[in-house]
Amino acid sequence: MDDNANHDGNDDGVIRRDFLAYTAVGMGAIGVGSFLWPMVDSMNPARDVLALASTEIDLSAVAEGQSITVKWRGKPVFVRHRTAEEIAVAESVDLGDLPDPEADSTRVQNAQWLVLVGICTHLGCVPIGQKDADAKGDYDGWFCPCHGSHYDTSGRIRRGPAPRNLEVPPYQFVSDTLIKVG
Repeated sequence: MDDNANHDGNDDGVIRRDFLAYTAVGMGAIGVGSFLWPMVDSMNPARDVLALASTEIDLSAVAEGQSITVKWRGKPVFVRHRTAEEIAVAESVDLGDLPDPEADSTRVQNAQWLVLVGICTHLGCVPIGQKDADAKGDYDGWFCPCHGSHYDTSGRIRRGPAPRNLEVPPYQFVSDTLIKVG
């Protein structure tokens, strides 16, 4: 028996119905996407937040032995131009004596420049030691007077309740006198 024997030759109704169904589903998907896109896009960081995502720091005005503080993502960042003596002391520390052992060479990209997030890892205070008149603690680095954490010239915790070293933010040298944090 021929399969086309019961077929009247008019299948426009089926094709038209399929076309209308696919078109309706496609338009529905476009409508849902048009509705959801602004909501999903609103979860992206605002432009003012993206502007703070990185900052460039000119190092040319920072003399040897001097420290500066800059803001990055609302946090203080300590940048210190270390002296040869500070570098030698930081490199000579026995890692076995440190609560959070980390070699000085892994904390710096250039031994002269130390870049740290200036927030104590104990309770989030800002340690002192950036100014010449500040108490620098027992290891000539930074001192958190809130609870007595002492950091050395590499920003490593040496004594006190802080559990970790001062954080090293992501940074790179753009040139010899310019770094980009973030």
